[in-house]
Amino acid sequence: MSEILMGFDWLSNVFETTNGRLAVTFAAVGVLLVVLLSYRQLQGWLAERTRPLYSDIVSVGVLISTCLLCLAVVSGVWDYTSQIQSVYGDLDLGSDVIARGVLTFVLVVGTLIATRFVRRVLQEVLGSSTAVTDHQREITHRLSQVLIWSVSLVIILGVWVDDLGGLLVGAGFLGIVIGMAARQTLGTVIAGFVLMFDRPFEIGDWIEVDDEEGIVTDISIVNTRLQSFDGEYIMIPNDVIASGMVTNRSKRGRLRVEVDVGVDYSTDVERAAEIARAEVEALEESLTAPSPQVITKEFADSAVVLGVRFWIDNPSARRFSKSKTAAIHAIKRAFEDDGIKIPYPQRELTGRAETGGLRIAEDERRDAGNSSLNPPDDDTGDSSGDGEAEEPKRESQPGTPAEDD
Repeated sequence: MSEILMGFDWLSNVFETTNGRLAVTFAAVGVLLVVLLSYRQLQGWLAERTRPLYSDIVSVGVLISTCLLCLAVVSGVWDYTSQIQSVYGDLDLGSDVIARGVLTFVLVVGTLIATRFVRRVLQEVLGSSTAVTDHQREITHRLSQVLIWSVSLVIILGVWVDDLGGLLVGAGFLGIVIGMAARQTLGTVIAGFVLMFDRPFEIGDWIEVDDEEGIVTDISIVNTRLQSFDGEYIMIPNDVIASGMVTNRSKRGRLRVEVDVGVDYSTDVERAAEIARAEVEALEESLTAPSPQVITKEFADSAVVLGVRFWIDNPSARRFSKSKTAAIHAIKRAFEDDGIKIPYPQRELTGRAETGGLRIAEDERRDAGNSSLNPPDDDTGDSSGDGEAEEPKRESQPGTPAEDD
């Protein structure tokens, strides 16, 4: 490595001024940035003309070579090669350490190439399968990456550590301790993997979990994200979903809508059911198969309740509310046109005969008013009401003087 850097020592003699050295440094960094930004395009261009595996090897080689070249140019132009060589000498790195470093570098590069190769294989194998979703393909790729990098890490540790068995045993005990401390988190992660491969729902489905309802927007290892019909985003832990009751309204691609309507007890129920069925059959959102149906559900307090049922396809919250609203309006309009009454809540009251039955407040007030107008007569025959007889009047005779009192 030091010999390679010493090969660029002549740059410090060519560019002796600070401005010249800055220009060379910016040029080297610019070349590196260009390679980094065009790395994907270069890889795609090579993949179109050669095998993808070869394009990965060449593109990674170009990237690594450019990085080393830029490092050597910058070190040489600023005359840092001698300092790097002295540091390298002080470290006293033997050929064994250099060999291990080179092997480690090769393993890292090989692991990077292997993960990309496995990803392409998974895309080719699983991409044509309609039973596997894009999210499941992504999860499979992530798992393959974890597996490949784990194996590579164990090999690299085996290169640098002599007693790898003791290290793995210690790592195993550490994993047990971490698992005991974070068992709820691990349970959530395991539940996330179960949901991803069991597929009770997918992104875009309309689901209901306990009291939460909405459209699935994302399924991660830890939680599932829903967008409610109010526009809010809800995050539900996967272990809650795995242990709860999930209703998937989009699984079969259709959804049943039911509208309850009450008719008066004097109404011909069969006639009302036929009218309601005809109205929902005429709706634009209603499916012909399964056909709409009307069932008599119960004798309610004020009406006979009919259940009007029909199906819609491509269920969503908007289509559900729109179709239900249209059905309610159509049934109400048809019942009004046919004279079918949808009654208000009614109550029937009865009174006990021994208590005189029910008395209306208006009649009670009328009876009280009549009794006040006709008072009962006094048994003594006294009409004055004060118990004393009225004194008779005196009349004077003509020609006779009246007596003084």
